Amino acid sequence: QVQLVESGGGSVQAGGSLRLSCTASTGSVSTRCMGWFRQVPGKEREWVASIVTVGTPTYAGSAEGRFTISRDNAKNTLYLQMNSLKPEDSAVYVCAAAKYGIDCSSGSVSAFTYWGQGTQVTVSS
Repeated sequence: QVQLVESGGGSVQAGGSLRLSCTASTGSVSTRCMGWFRQVPGKEREWVASIVTVGTPTYAGSAEGRFTISRDNAKNTLYLQMNSLKPEDSAVYVCAAAKYGIDCSSGSVSAFTYWGQGTQVTVSS
């Protein structure tokens, strides 16, 4: 079982930056595939980025070049650094974890088993 808690959301102007954190209160983030999603009311959950145990992180087109996913194994924490934010990036950002051995690099929702509650990001123009 993995319990995930996000933090770091807030309000920022367009062009600004935020760093989201996702800490596992139980379970480990260092030895499994992890990802970030975002959700806007009335729309489907949208994959943002994934980080595998070995290999290169993967990103949705909307995040490529602006967002960076990383993790600190010693702190058991996943991060999402978001730069050059746009109003359309406004959403609840949710971190997710896959079961051991599952590859979540494609961003498929079905690859993830554990989900956090989310943190709100609001970008104003």
